[in-house]
Amino acid sequence: MVWSIDLIPELDGRIALITGANSGLGFDTAQALLEKKATVILGCRSIERAEKARDKLLAQTSGGTIELVQIDLADLVQVNNAADEIRFKFKKLDLLINNAGVMAPPRTNSKQGLELQFAVNHLSHMALTLKLLPLMAKQAGARVVTVSSGAQYMGKINWNDLQGEDIYDPWASYSQSKLANAMFALELDKRLKEADLDIASLSAHPGLARTNLQPTTIAANGSWQAAIVYKLMNPIFQSSRMGALSQILAATDPNAQSGEQYGPRFNLRGYPKLCKVASLALDNNERARLWEVSEELIGDLVQISRSKEILSKNI
Repeated sequence: MVWSIDLIPELDGRIALITGANSGLGFDTAQALLEKKATVILGCRSIERAEKARDKLLAQTSGGTIELVQIDLADLVQVNNAADEIRFKFKKLDLLINNAGVMAPPRTNSKQGLELQFAVNHLSHMALTLKLLPLMAKQAGARVVTVSSGAQYMGKINWNDLQGEDIYDPWASYSQSKLANAMFALELDKRLKEADLDIASLSAHPGLARTNLQPTTIAANGSWQAAIVYKLMNPIFQSSRMGALSQILAATDPNAQSGEQYGPRFNLRGYPKLCKVASLALDNNERARLWEVSEELIGDLVQISRSKEILSKNI
């Protein structure tokens, strides 16, 4: 059976946080959840863009409630502050969709001096998840959906140069960060189950979806070659709305299970289905190593001690 937005159950009373919700996959996901009467928190780097997205969503949807939170994933301190704001304002959180991302920019550092793609795509989303985990544990059936990419299948973790300080290749770093997304989702699933917590961790990827990432990447790198490649590939890209279906399914389908990943047919385009995770993400030792290294990099900048406590309680 083909899965579509029509199969989303009613979400009245459910609260969802979506990072990068002002455009692309995040915006389309927010729209779908609002139509089913969810309360959606738009997590955006710019509050002005969040407000514009809110106005557009209000004009296009007839249900749900919209809240805004400013969250700059390039700054772990700001991630901590945004999570504190959410924990103060809301008594629970049912869905966390780690959607925001950057793709193949020139070598750039985060606020903490970390390679931007590893910091934004993986590290800050892990930090945000762990910071909000106690809030999600307050009720049954919460879900974390971490959005990866088909680039995960080409990625590898460069343990000898994790931050690309010696040699930086923007696409290799992007693929590494997307593999890290898949690894984090699986390792979180493992640890949640071991701690007997009723929280699901899934991953999803959009296949070849047309979003603002492609033109942003071209503009940032100033590459006419990339512009030509994207122009030639444009006919095979599916819409952002179609690409978002994978993460919407993972977030809402009652039959979706923790530890699963969803993506379009042949990992390229089409309606979502259960799909394989990158083989390198299946290595338990590699996942545990990434988790430990990531925790060290997060350090004391994001207060995750409570999550460490509840995750380790039955281990």
